[in-house]
Amino acid sequence: MRAFPCTSAKLTMAAEAGRLYTGPTHTYARRTADALTQGRDGSVTLVLSALHGLLTLKQVVEPYDHTWNDPGSVTADTLRAQARRLGIADADDVVLLTPGEYTRRALAVWPHARTPLAHLGIGQQRGKLAALRIRPEQYATAA
Repeated sequence: MRAFPCTSAKLTMAAEAGRLYTGPTHTYARRTADALTQGRDGSVTLVLSALHGLLTLKQVVEPYDHTWNDPGSVTADTLRAQARRLGIADADDVVLLTPGEYTRRALAVWPHARTPLAHLGIGQQRGKLAALRIRPEQYATAA
């Protein structure tokens, strides 16, 4: 299972989650998630949204403006329930291509997940994402 963050940059109309988010961090993470899952049967790629939680790439979402600090943000309990409904709560190969609070929330569901972007600044995150597309076997937890 691969998860990557939503972003504040979005289309102005409802769209599938795989197309709605247009920001550079999301775009970098999405391309890397696609590279990591290419040719892997059963792989699942999800978008992690502060408002909606776990979104499949085909799930249609209206544009919104919401952060983890806003009231009504998705809780760890909600993420766990969504993961159970999606049949991925017990996934053993989880890579979180997420920064900061996205990672903290998702680790409540998958404490064993690999977090290659943890503790990296935005420039380092983009560099790591680009490197992972070239050599996906490198996705280890960042120090």
